[in-house]
Amino acid sequence: MYPLYLSYCKYEIVHYRAWAESTKHKFEDTWHEQQPLELVLGKEKKEMTGLAIGVSSMKSGERALLHVGWDLGYGKEGSFSFPNVPPMADLLYVVELIGFDETKEGKARGDMTVEERIGAADRRKMDGNALFKEDKLEEAMQQYEMAIAYMGDDFMFQLFGKYRDMALAVKNPCHLNMAACLIKLKRYEEAIGHCSIVLAEDENNVKAMFRRGKARAELGQTDAAREDFLKARKYAPGDKTIARELRMLAEHDKVVYEKQKEIYKGIFGPRPETKPKTTNWLILLWQWLISLFYRIFRRERVKAD
Repeated sequence: MYPLYLSYCKYEIVHYRAWAESTKHKFEDTWHEQQPLELVLGKEKKEMTGLAIGVSSMKSGERALLHVGWDLGYGKEGSFSFPNVPPMADLLYVVELIGFDETKEGKARGDMTVEERIGAADRRKMDGNALFKEDKLEEAMQQYEMAIAYMGDDFMFQLFGKYRDMALAVKNPCHLNMAACLIKLKRYEEAIGHCSIVLAEDENNVKAMFRRGKARAELGQTDAAREDFLKARKYAPGDKTIARELRMLAEHDKVVYEKQKEIYKGIFGPRPETKPKTTNWLILLWQWLISLFYRIFRRERVKAD
């Protein structure tokens, strides 16, 4: 019998990692893809039934480890396409409920027009911006994630021309704002991922180059960071913040060079000085006397013969 939650529709936005319990094979990771899943409770795919049941009792912002039996997952046959899941595989999920959307927008996302869907995402972005200004970073990221979920890959693939431009005008700032939050939270790898998504759509985006460079610099990836900052300076030559970051990298390189110089100096040590050889005149005199006596001795021996 299906649980009570299936009697109505509720739109949950989740991030998750999924493994087959027996093989420990990870077959999905929405964090790595930087694309949260929109899970429609009551209308989810059959293989998502167990995940949906677990998520239905979670609170916004909560993380949980879920164990799902094979009968509520990919079933007796498993999946041999994507994702690749063995037959009768029990599943493990690490899940984070980013947020949910039950009645706020008034209709299911799939029933919205393009303009309505972009507008809903933009409202989430604005809510996120307000939270960011209050330094409520985790709450702000939830709103940005919700906005990004409105414009998943399936939706974006259908857009062309002005509609795609309209969607990217909302989606890209959400990724960039996510990166700004993540840098503040010192989650640099994730920040790099969001910036790279933007640069895949807009290779000349100065904010994406700068924030990715900032995250890379914090991770000690100085060469990659410098490359990002130099590209950003190319399109914003008068930006003082970019110039400051480049100066800081140069100073960092100088400090590293001096430290390495001291290390190598300690390993090999200074080259020993060669001392000039001093002449021992007493030895020379002694050698000359021996040579003289030897010559006299030979001469006398010859005379005797």
